[in-house]
Amino acid sequence: MRKEMDYAITEEGRDKGKVYHLREMPALKAEKWATRAFLAAAKSGVDIGNVDIAAGGMQALAILGIEALTKMDYADAEPLLDEMLECISIKPNPQNPAIIRPLFEDDIEEVKTIILLRKEVLMLHMGFSQSGSQSTSTSADLSPASSPLNTPISQDPSVRFSRSPKTKPQR
Repeated sequence: MRKEMDYAITEEGRDKGKVYHLREMPALKAEKWATRAFLAAAKSGVDIGNVDIAAGGMQALAILGIEALTKMDYADAEPLLDEMLECISIKPNPQNPAIIRPLFEDDIEEVKTIILLRKEVLMLHMGFSQSGSQSTSTSADLSPASSPLNTPISQDPSVRFSRSPKTKPQR
């Protein structure tokens, strides 16, 4: 199961009180992302000779990335930055934290928030978070059996509606 976490903005500003939900990329996508980031860093002239991505994973890439961002062409960085945003969604209603939706452009109103969220996405992929006071891990059981929406639907074509597990289909 991919790692997930919530990140609440506590600093003053237009995003204060908003809760963002971060989810780790699937392994294949993360590996492709890391490879493209590594190649973009090499293209920008960053010394990648001592970086072992296989041993250091995303952490080694993050350390390399800090130097690379200062030298990388924006055209190479932009798609990588956009893909990081795909890991972020928002919980728009504090009274109903079960609602999570993709980001809209106005969901993040402060540049500082974008930077904080990008940092947290990297930390999530590296396996730890440095903002323990601001984030909460979501380790709830998300299996289909635990879902309140897990209502069995009859395979019998004469039954037209979903039914609860304790009732028999109407014919």
